[in-house]
Amino acid sequence: MGTSLNNARILIDSRTADAARGKPDALFDLGICYSTGTAGVAIDLIEAHKWFNLAAVAGFGEAADARAEIAGNMTMRQIAEAQRQARAWMGSTQRRAA
Repeated sequence: MGTSLNNARILIDSRTADAARGKPDALFDLGICYSTGTAGVAIDLIEAHKWFNLAAVAGFGEAADARAEIAGNMTMRQIAEAQRQARAWMGSTQRRAA
């Protein structure tokens, strides 16, 4: 059991690192993980919306639809928080790239 949790953490860490490098598929994959609870993470609609939003901004075609689907299960406050987190992520990754 510990090995599968370690492998899941490695997958999330790897996709997060790829996302920080601007890879749209990694952003989308993280949205999938948080929307479905795969790869050892708990379902978190705010996190899922954040990652789908970032993927959509990066041009990943399916991400806008996934974001809209997730938003249908969220409150306006949760959506606002997801958007705030997405802006913060974009700001932090742009500062690191500079």
